[in-house]
Amino acid sequence: MDRFPALFVSHGSPMIAITPNPAHHFLRELGPRLGRPRAILVVTAHWTAPRVMVGTAAEPETIHDFGGFPPALYALRYPAPGAPEIARAAAARLRAAGFAVAEDAERGLDHGSWIPALLMYPKADIPIAQISVQPAADPAHHYRLGEALRPLRDEGVLILGSGSFTHNLRAAFGLMRGGGAAETELPFTAPFLAWIGDKIAAGDVPALLAYREEAPHSAENHPTDEHFLPFFAALGAGSPGVIGERWHHSTDYGLAMDAYAFA
Repeated sequence: MDRFPALFVSHGSPMIAITPNPAHHFLRELGPRLGRPRAILVVTAHWTAPRVMVGTAAEPETIHDFGGFPPALYALRYPAPGAPEIARAAAARLRAAGFAVAEDAERGLDHGSWIPALLMYPKADIPIAQISVQPAADPAHHYRLGEALRPLRDEGVLILGSGSFTHNLRAAFGLMRGGGAAETELPFTAPFLAWIGDKIAAGDVPALLAYREEAPHSAENHPTDEHFLPFFAALGAGSPGVIGERWHHSTDYGLAMDAYAFA
């Protein structure tokens, strides 16, 4: 059975689903590049909860958890089957690792899950389930979450952290309102990206887990943590001692759309 890397992707604005920008094209090419997993398990920034929640819906609905976008976006559906068996196996591993876990058999797929999946696997024929992030918990908590999920990679499961490599929406909306180009980078983003990239290349997990205190301009790039927490889950799900690899970089109105793979 194929062993897939643990991935972190930036899902950006919901418009990525219908806008042919560089991140859209990257995700379109990513599914064929990876091949077909047995199931997809998404740690998504758009499901936040005080404790770990695992979605066990057999037929998860497509949630349009956004507003003010064109009708074409709301017409999209991602009718992939759920992966309740895989989700329950994930919940069992998380409980064994000491996490308080609850299962939700009703919740559908938020856009942090279905939009990347739609672009990667448009046939919607691969079972998919999702896991929440805990904004009140730190990166180390989410790294341990990824570690607990790591063995599922040996069962053909693709572990996908979906968030945003930077997520200053106020600055992004300012660029849009000001007529800035989509590829415009914010002045405080480059030092942050360079620092994170250097620490990944060095395998410096402790520094990455302390990014909030140590990375330059961390508060400007992430006013809140939730969109970066899936990165730490993917980092934890990677093999110990194996260096992560950046598979994509682009900018969408100031948001860094970087993607990383952890073999």
